[in-house]
Amino acid sequence: MREVEISREPIELNKLLKFENLVASGGEANQVLEEGLVRVNGQVETRKRKKIIAGDIIEFGNEKFIIRKS
Repeated sequence: MREVEISREPIELNKLLKFENLVASGGEANQVLEEGLVRVNGQVETRKRKKIIAGDIIEFGNEKFIIRKS
């Protein structure tokens, strides 16, 4: 599991996916969320604007990472 540092919290989940280059665009981020391909703290998350804070664990594809506040 890798760590991802954010400077401000909360951050919207779709923006986090885009900023971490897990998807190519905001539209693609919204699509993978709608399809239920992302988990937050072990639960499938479909809300594109889900607020992510330090301590949350995100899973997408083969990636798993924990959010830390810088």
